[in-house]
Amino acid sequence: MRHLTPLTYIDAIARAGSIRKAAETLAITSTALNRRVLALEEELGVQIFERLPRGVRLSTAGELLIHYIRTQSSDFERLKSRIADLAGERRGHVAIACSQALLPYFLPEQIAAYRAQHPRVTFSVLLRDRAAAEQALVDHSVDLALVFEPVRLSEVQVIATVRQAVHAVMAPDHPLAQASSVRLTACAEYPLALPTLDYGVRHLIDLALRRSSVDLEPVVESDSFEFLRRLPAHEQIIGFQVPIGLPAQDGIDGIVTRRLDRRDVPEGMLYLGQLRGRTLPVAAAKFASQVERTLVDRYGG
Repeated sequence: MRHLTPLTYIDAIARAGSIRKAAETLAITSTALNRRVLALEEELGVQIFERLPRGVRLSTAGELLIHYIRTQSSDFERLKSRIADLAGERRGHVAIACSQALLPYFLPEQIAAYRAQHPRVTFSVLLRDRAAAEQALVDHSVDLALVFEPVRLSEVQVIATVRQAVHAVMAPDHPLAQASSVRLTACAEYPLALPTLDYGVRHLIDLALRRSSVDLEPVVESDSFEFLRRLPAHEQIIGFQVPIGLPAQDGIDGIVTRRLDRRDVPEGMLYLGQLRGRTLPVAAAKFASQVERTLVDRYGG
C-alpha cells in the first residue's frame, strides 16, 4: 500500500547499511531516497540514521522505528492472507530461517508440497546459524525458524521439537560401513571432517569428547554441510550430520550413514518455532502445521 512505501524505504536502508546501496535495490536515485529520509526525520523531529563515513546506521529512535515498520509489514501480510481466505484463495508469503541441515532435502520437499496446494504462496528461505535464527524472528525478518540445537530460546514460542541422532557419513566401501552403528573411538582411527565450532552437530560432538578420553583431530573443517556431506564420496574420510540433512537411502550421492553410538554422543533437538506472542499470517501458520505434522510423523514428537 502506498502509505507504507516511505517505511519500506527506511527498512531497505537499514538492511543495506547505505542509502546508495538501498537506492540501487529500490531502483530510485540516492538523492531522491535521501530526501525521503530527511522529510521523515523532519516529520518525526529526530534523526533516524547516524551518517557514517561509509554508510549509515540506525539511531536509537531509528531502532524503535524499524521495529514498528517490520511489525506493520508483518501485520499487513497477515491481513492480506486473511482477506484472501475470505475469497477461498490462499495467498501470502512465508519467510523461514533455518539451519543448513534443512536445506538439501527437507525444506525443498515441504515447500513443494505446500505450493502444490497453494501455488500463490511465495517463500523466502534464509540460512541462519543457531543464534541468528532467533534474532531473525525478533526483528520480523522471518515468520518461522527451524534450528538444530539453538543457542537460546528466550524469544521463541516452540511449535514442535524432534530428536536427531548424529550420524557418521562415509563412502560405501569404508571399513566402518559394515557396522549398524559406530563408536567415536573407531571413528578416531580414520581421517575426519568436522563442522566448525558454531554448529549444533559440532556442539554435540564436543560435549561428548569433554566427558571421554577420545581425541578427534579433524583433517578438514568447514562451515558448509553440503561440502562435508559430499567429501566422503571422494576419499576415505568420515563426516557427521543429522538425519534430516541426509539422503533417505544409503548410496545416494555416493555415501552411506551410520548412527553414532548413543553411549558416545547424545541426541540433539531440532526446533520449529515462531516469535513468542506473535500471531502468524495465515499462510505461515498453515505451513508451520504441515511441517509440524511431517516432523512428528517422520521423527516422532
